[in-house]
Amino acid sequence: MKHPHIVIVGSLNMDLVVTTERMPRIGETIEGQHIRYLPGGKGANQAVGCAKLEAVATMIGSVGDDVFGSQIIQQLTQYGVMTERISVIDQVPTGTATILHTAEDNCIVVVPGANAHTNEQLVAENESLIREADIVLLQLEIPTPAVKLALEIAHSNGVRTVLNPAPAKILPDEIHELIDILTPNETEFELLSQRTYANEEELTEGMRKWESLHRQTLIVTRGEHGVSYLENDQLMTIPAIRVQVADTTGAGDAFNAALCCGLASGQSLESSIRSAVKAASLSVTKFGAQDGMPTLHEVTKA
Repeated sequence: MKHPHIVIVGSLNMDLVVTTERMPRIGETIEGQHIRYLPGGKGANQAVGCAKLEAVATMIGSVGDDVFGSQIIQQLTQYGVMTERISVIDQVPTGTATILHTAEDNCIVVVPGANAHTNEQLVAENESLIREADIVLLQLEIPTPAVKLALEIAHSNGVRTVLNPAPAKILPDEIHELIDILTPNETEFELLSQRTYANEEELTEGMRKWESLHRQTLIVTRGEHGVSYLENDQLMTIPAIRVQVADTTGAGDAFNAALCCGLASGQSLESSIRSAVKAASLSVTKFGAQDGMPTLHEVTKA
């Protein structure tokens, strides 16, 4: 059986998760309980998700020439991600996300580091790889010009494109024209459409307007309310699966990975979304975004 080839263009970070009893006040020093170092970044997480679902997952991105960069590449390799196209940037630190976590809340400081070097030049160097992919999967944690060029290469060669617009930002129409499938969560969709939705009727209206304007397939992930999309102009919602939640960090990344794997394998949109909902639900039962990504066997039997 041919394994689908997913090219992921995106971010690679080291997440530093510090657990404390409470948030410090301004100017205050407090003692943390423990710290975890977890390879992350939406691009890397989604690449691991694809690889664990037995796709050929090739990562295009950048890390620094440092310990964190080496650890990230090592873990991606262990999970089966093709890492040869990851650029190692000299004298630039690997991107980091420092997460201060309490029982009630968290706050995050992101330093892009080497992710800022995932630029148009790096994308252009990998044009032949993008042309040969079944699907190109992107996020917005790397410079927008690089995202645009990757979309242009894929679009002009008939390769399906999926953009997970996180972190959400307003994009010009010339970029939206290149996107086949857009996968925001509810909050991101409200930011992108610049309005709020009080109920499903308003959400349906907003999604109809969006698809009519941008000619994209819009899939909105809604947490415990499931995942919504339009079929024949009617709102369809795949319900979420109730599970014991340990860590929701990688749920969106698991969803996007499984969606792409399903579509690239020839599944229908509905079937692919159902598989992606299963993958996202399974991912939150384990701690750590990459460790929590489910295998194909786990998704199939769920």
